[in-house]
Amino acid sequence: MDMSLVDDVRRQITERLSELKPLVDEYHQLEAMVKKLADGDRASEAATSTRRASGRRRSSSRSTNGRRRGRPRGSGTRSAQALALVQAKPGITIPEMGKEMGITPNYLYRVLPELAKDGKVKKAGKGWEPAS
Repeated sequence: MDMSLVDDVRRQITERLSELKPLVDEYHQLEAMVKKLADGDRASEAATSTRRASGRRRSSSRSTNGRRRGRPRGSGTRSAQALALVQAKPGITIPEMGKEMGITPNYLYRVLPELAKDGKVKKAGKGWEPAS
């Protein structure tokens, strides 16, 4: 086999590998996010069934001034999704998270500080990182 042909094929394969690497990396990130979200759903379901089994009722949804509070904090899956994104893409900003999640970022400006208060993420410049 001609040596220049081998070199050419090696070069073509190397170029194709470098084209595919970002896609493979993204695949693994998405796979990790799906797993984290599934783990979060299982934890949420377990907490709900434990609460039901213990016979405890939720506290009143009315505050002392008679107005409704709305739904309890942390009862959705957005915080789990945001945490998974921060872990998959350290330094991600809230607008980038909103774009990836397909929502307006307004809600995330409340979710991320709560995650930071819980010690799960930390602010790094304009972006967010896992708290380690």
